[in-house]
Amino acid sequence: MTEGRDAGEAPLLLVLDALEALGIRHHLGGSYASSVHGIPRQTRDADLVVELDSRAVPRLAGRLRSEFYLDEARLHQAVARRSSANLIHLATGFKIDLFVKGTSPYDDLELSRSQLTELPGGQGRTVPVKTAEDTVLRKLWWFSQHESERQWTDVLGVLKAQRGSLDLTYLERWAAELGVADLVQKALGEA
Repeated sequence: MTEGRDAGEAPLLLVLDALEALGIRHHLGGSYASSVHGIPRQTRDADLVVELDSRAVPRLAGRLRSEFYLDEARLHQAVARRSSANLIHLATGFKIDLFVKGTSPYDDLELSRSQLTELPGGQGRTVPVKTAEDTVLRKLWWFSQHESERQWTDVLGVLKAQRGSLDLTYLERWAAELGVADLVQKALGEA
C-alpha cells in the first residue's frame, strides 16, 4: 500500500466507524476501489457513497466534528441535491468525499452489490467496496463528463487486473443504460 493511502487509514476508519454506528449504508469507491480491483496508486483522499438522509446529518456531524473539518450545511445540501460534500481530517489533511447515493435503479443496485474487502492497514477490518464492474462503470461515466486521464488509466488498470473475471453481460447492460457503451468497448479493446 502506498504512503498516501497509509496516511488515510486512520481518518477513513473514523468515518467508517461513525457510518456503521449510525447504520448508514455505504461503500468505498473512486481511487480506493480502482486500487483494490486494479493497479494501486497513491491518493490523498477517499470516496464514500453514502445512503444519507437529512435526519442523520446532525448525528454524523456530531460524531466527526472533533476530528474533521466539515460543513453541516453543505452536508444537508448534498443530501437535498444528491451531490457530494467533503470531510477534511484536521490532523493529516486527508480528504474524504461523501457522495450521497442517487435514486436511480442503478444507484440502488450498485450499493447492494458492494463486496466486503479487507482494508489494507485496517488490522483485518473488512469494508464494503464497489465491485470491479461498478468501479469501471462509474469511472467511465465520470470520464464522459470530465475527460479525466486519471479516470481512464484507473479503468484500464481494473480491466487488465480483472481480465477473465468480470461480468461482461452486467458491464455491457449497465454501460448502455448509463450512456457509456462506446467507452466500455474502447476500454476493453485497449486493455
